[in-house]
Amino acid sequence: MALPKRRKSRARVRTRQQQWRAAKLTMTTCPHCSETILPHRACGNCGYYNGRQVLPPRIKTTPRPDAD
Repeated sequence: MALPKRRKSRARVRTRQQQWRAAKLTMTTCPHCSETILPHRACGNCGYYNGRQVLPPRIKTTPRPDAD
């Protein structure tokens, strides 16, 4: 089986490994409620996408004070 003649230097290995880093997520703001969302997806907060409502809005519940 073939083997490399020389060991790869640390700089050469790290230069190659740099390309495998995770890309930063691109976030946009919802024009309807100004919540940050991923592009080309419906807003999870208000349910709007492309100027119309496609999902029911998320209902925010608050804990009852007497729920012991």
